[in-house]
Amino acid sequence: MRKPEGGDVVNCLVVVAHPLETSLCAAFARTAVETLTRQGHAVTVRDLHRPPFPPALTEAERASFYTGAYDRSEVAAEIDALVAAEAVVLVFPTWWFGFPAALKGWFDRVWAPGVAFTHTPDYGPIRPHLAGLRHMLAVTTLGSPWWVDLVVMRRPVRRVLKTAIVGGCAPGCRFEMMSLYGAERPDQARADAFAARLSARLRAW
Repeated sequence: MRKPEGGDVVNCLVVVAHPLETSLCAAFARTAVETLTRQGHAVTVRDLHRPPFPPALTEAERASFYTGAYDRSEVAAEIDALVAAEAVVLVFPTWWFGFPAALKGWFDRVWAPGVAFTHTPDYGPIRPHLAGLRHMLAVTTLGSPWWVDLVVMRRPVRRVLKTAIVGGCAPGCRFEMMSLYGAERPDQARADAFAARLSARLRAW
């Protein structure tokens, strides 16, 4: 399947993790969906708050984590969407320099053994399993200034995403991240400029 202008159609999964539909994250997610759709890509949207995604591993999921047959019964649709995705856009707030609970739970429950990775026989380093994932763009908002994230905290969310999650499960994936700092007091011009940069980056896919 080809786009009208001759480029590849990419299966894109946009994952949103903010409880407020009026948030900057919700607006940036709409920008991402609109841009990718205009480019002719196939877009699936998963808003982890609509309907709510329970973040905690179930007893059955945890019990099956090392058995070779992970219990997918409650997250089958989420797993199917991830496995089908060639590109993932994550849109979320950074809270306490980490993931919001819904997104952390999505990684815990959906990026599971047999889905995103496989265990080695001695339970050493995991083996990547998401060979089809080619792009990931993480879009996040932070209340802190840039220098606190970069200099003091050393960008923990970026390091976990790039090195542990993408690096461990999809090493062939190109990872990018966009961060809007000082997001608790944004002005419209700055938010619009960030959205324009986001759209420009996605047009390159």
